[in-house]
Amino acid sequence: MISTEHYFDWAATSPCDGQILRAALEESIEHWGNPSSIHEAGVDAKKALEKYRKTVATSLGVDSKTIFFTSGGTESDHIPLLSMLSKPGKGSVVVSAIEHPALREMSRMIQNCGWKTITVAPDKNGFIQPDSIASAIQDDTAMVTVMAVNNETGAIQAVKEISDAIKNSRAGKRRPLFHVDCVQAAGKIPLKLSDWGVDSAAFSAHKIGGPRGIGVLYLSRQIDSFLRGGGQEGGIRSGTENLFGAAAVSMCMEKYLIRSSNPESEKRFDTQKKWTESFIKAISEIKGCTLIPNCRSSDDFAEKFSPWVVQAAFKGIPGQVMERALSTEGFYISTGSACSSGRHSRPVLDSMNISPGEKESAVRFSFGWGTTESAMQELVARIKKIVGQFNG
Repeated sequence: MISTEHYFDWAATSPCDGQILRAALEESIEHWGNPSSIHEAGVDAKKALEKYRKTVATSLGVDSKTIFFTSGGTESDHIPLLSMLSKPGKGSVVVSAIEHPALREMSRMIQNCGWKTITVAPDKNGFIQPDSIASAIQDDTAMVTVMAVNNETGAIQAVKEISDAIKNSRAGKRRPLFHVDCVQAAGKIPLKLSDWGVDSAAFSAHKIGGPRGIGVLYLSRQIDSFLRGGGQEGGIRSGTENLFGAAAVSMCMEKYLIRSSNPESEKRFDTQKKWTESFIKAISEIKGCTLIPNCRSSDDFAEKFSPWVVQAAFKGIPGQVMERALSTEGFYISTGSACSSGRHSRPVLDSMNISPGEKESAVRFSFGWGTTESAMQELVARIKKIVGQFNG
């Protein structure tokens, strides 16, 4: 079994919480019926499913009627976007240029159905400005999507301010649906869905210690799902429910989401801020290191980035070379989104106008609840060693 001690790619996936997965398996064995069946076994499974739904809702501070189980973050992103296709006529969707491929690529696909995609670029630091979103909205815009925390730079987007800008720009007019990808935000920053004023939000279990293949979709208002079937999950996501996955994601959210009722999560969050601050200072002192974006080293921007993700470039060392060099010594990082690892393009960095040299050398370090301060210090030492070998 591969050790997680020097694993620094938590943004790609988190190691499973074995205790939770074993408990979820026991739950799914006990409640083995089909939740849609009306006999006793089905009713028993349905009660269990609704218990898990309530747990998720409580963890997010929302009503359980707004929670729907899906197959993962990608599907939770797709359902609101594809619901546009169920509407009569055509229109436009506004998509930020820093979105995960689940939204960026799918928004391009709906163009084949006659819809228009309006892309909004971030500023040089990777932030989507509320005014830019408001300016992009047209009379036929049916949806706006901006991720809460960027999976490559860790930039925390001003979701509440963007939501307010959307409402103010459409005062007295039809307001578009506002969707937020919260996959990298869950368990990494405090979530305030009700305060943010979002219409939908996507979550993924495997980013917070759960299994792959289960996600959550939050919907504050009803949508007309484009994908149809047996009508499970209120018709939003048809298909026999994944009871094991629902149990697991509910337990993970209860344990790892950062909120005042979970003081251990808040304490771990504050600790990671301190460790990441030291990490950033240490790698910044390495010859040839450039933080991406550069403002990451400024105290003024410390609270605007997730402490769980840091991106940097080391001059003269291609990102994939750094990744492999560290891997040979048992340290695991990445060059960006795992969903785009087979491609050479870096859309997020392109949208930020990062120079070709820095873009080629960019690597991502991402942390999680299992990360230790000593492991981060060892990572810095290994980076120094590799940079020294390449640059003398």
